[in-house]
Amino acid sequence: MRVYVLNGPNLGRLGTRQVDVYGATSYADLVGLCEATGRELGLDVTVRQTDAEHELVGWLHEAADEQAAVVLNPAAWSHYSIAVRDACALLRGPLVEVHISNIHAREEFRAHSVISAVATGVICGLGVDGYRLALHHLAARAEAAGASAEAARAGAGTTGG
Repeated sequence: MRVYVLNGPNLGRLGTRQVDVYGATSYADLVGLCEATGRELGLDVTVRQTDAEHELVGWLHEAADEQAAVVLNPAAWSHYSIAVRDACALLRGPLVEVHISNIHAREEFRAHSVISAVATGVICGLGVDGYRLALHHLAARAEAAGASAEAARAGAGTTGG
């Protein structure tokens, strides 16, 4: 299964930006965590980060065209970017929205995400471990879908008696 792990603005500053909120894990460490988890689970994981909204929208279009799954930390764009939300709505694979901090326990403006309504699921407040959990969820979904497809093929090959 192809999975894009996409990160929005300021996440490239992990490990140095508001360590009390986002932790001491560097962005390079986050990339390593996602890639290692992907290998462990048999997922084809690509990790990207941008501070340019149009670039994130383009990556979401790419994922939609490939029917790929997406783990997305839209960061500040969570709260107001209709462009990112609309690009997410085009996805044909599952979308897991991830936030390192608990957005509901922070400033009022952070408590609402325009992305959540089009996401398959949301993980927030679990630090960078949320990414690992999102990848495990996507792998389990893929495995369940594969088992269902195999059962359907097996059932189609049987005849009643």
